[in-house]
Amino acid sequence: MRVIELGPELGTAHVIAIGDELYPPLLREIHDPPEALYVRGDPEALSRPMLAMVGSRRASAAGLRLARELARSLSDAGLQVCSGLALGIDAAAHRGALEGFAGTLAVMATGIDDVYPRRHAALATDIIDNGCLVTEFTPGMPPLRENFPRRNRIVSGLSVGVVVVEAALPSGSLITARTAMEQNREVFALPWSPLHDRGAGCLHLLRDGAKMVQTVDDILEEVGSLFSLARHGAPETATAGPSDESPVLGRLGFEAVALDELLQDSGLTTEQLLRELSRLEIEGHVSRVPGGYIRC
Repeated sequence: MRVIELGPELGTAHVIAIGDELYPPLLREIHDPPEALYVRGDPEALSRPMLAMVGSRRASAAGLRLARELARSLSDAGLQVCSGLALGIDAAAHRGALEGFAGTLAVMATGIDDVYPRRHAALATDIIDNGCLVTEFTPGMPPLRENFPRRNRIVSGLSVGVVVVEAALPSGSLITARTAMEQNREVFALPWSPLHDRGAGCLHLLRDGAKMVQTVDDILEEVGSLFSLARHGAPETATAGPSDESPVLGRLGFEAVALDELLQDSGLTTEQLLRELSRLEIEGHVSRVPGGYIRC
């Protein structure tokens, strides 16, 4: 990994070649991985478990609300949310994930020094502070139409699965979903009414075998077994032993324990704690309740 200067206002960016240790292992497995990635923010975020969330740029109010709520819940469960920094569902997903604990990652179709659309400059800064921006395009690359479909393969390639929140027919979100299927990723979609034109793409995906999402639990139940894919080849940062050896489980009972209390008692970092809680929840040992977590 090397560092390049972007100028006095932007600072520096990391350049991660495909042979570098920090190159995300899931992305390396796709058939056409980028030779190098340019990153602003935390480069280690590239290899943490994440789920992509995409959808219409002209999303409905309901679609924007659902994207934000789902992203926040996924982030609270320890999954980063990956999206493309576009208008509509992408932006709602990033903002929802920033309200949670795990943060978010934005894949750009421009150079790392050119945030597009311009109105997302402040959002991009927040993402840098709580995840990272990433692109395969060299600094100075403007937003060209042909680069957006190429960006989409990275969005799905970094992730264990893709959630399509709201999409019409045809749409760029369906390109991302189709690419995800080719990459053997899970595809999820929300079940919109047939009368809702902007949800027709989701119904199309559900017809073709996508997993239906009504609550965040529909996603978490499915991706729990896929967490190891994202961790493969990456340094272990959380306890991976049996549940009875967990540094968290013994501190839980049948009264809710708040997250900050668990942080203090367990000695884990926030990231480690969230991953461990997510694992225990998926295995059925703990549950989230108002006020924190309890033992099942």
